[in-house]
Amino acid sequence: MNWKTFAALALSVSLLGGCSLVERLVYRIDINQGNYLDEKDIDNLRYGMNQEQVRYVLGSPMLVEPEYPNTWYYVFYHKPGHDEPQQKNLVLTFDQNRLLTRMTGDYQPGPNFNDPLN
Repeated sequence: MNWKTFAALALSVSLLGGCSLVERLVYRIDINQGNYLDEKDIDNLRYGMNQEQVRYVLGSPMLVEPEYPNTWYYVFYHKPGHDEPQQKNLVLTFDQNRLLTRMTGDYQPGPNFNDPLN
């Protein structure tokens, strides 16, 4: 096999591979947006906590709708460089006295969620 045949073969293989191989070689940063919530932070939530206590434990929510100020949304979006994006949501609901009554979303309540506060 002479060098011209080898060069043509290498060129054709690289063209057939397209960008799929080259794209993996290009560095892409991870993109994190929103509220990163750790399981130990979720375990610190208790039924009956007021809004200030919840804000101290989890930080400020991503969204509080003006029409529904007693519902807080915590959203975390993670896009690894070349992998599929992931999104986790946590929705906290407060009663009229601004006390935590319900927790829904991608996180499970901690084992002590229903225990009363000291």
